[in-house]
Amino acid sequence: MGGFGGRVAWGTMALLLLAAGSAFAAEAGAPGGGGMSVGVISIITGGFAMAIASGAAAIGQSRAIVAALEGIARQPNAAPRIQVAMIIGLALIESLAIYVLLISLIIFFVKPFGA
Repeated sequence: MGGFGGRVAWGTMALLLLAAGSAFAAEAGAPGGGGMSVGVISIITGGFAMAIASGAAAIGQSRAIVAALEGIARQPNAAPRIQVAMIIGLALIESLAIYVLLISLIIFFVKPFGA
């Protein structure tokens, strides 16, 4: 993975691994111990994941639109083909953000570890 998308993916993975490690480190039988619960960690992780995915999708979509407009400006006769390819590409980019939203919602509403 290279470019901005690769850095975002590695950064997100590192964030998730750090959050998961601190969630597993909490003691199970310590009420009011001041530690963060698995629920709080999952909400924070899901929020960061959605924010990063939305930002990366917005950057990807803007770059795709700019490239399509430059292509149309260079070859106006190819505009319909470029437009169709751009719309398909935008749908695929947006689907990645929707997948992250789905995973974030699963993290929010599923009780982890049967707790």
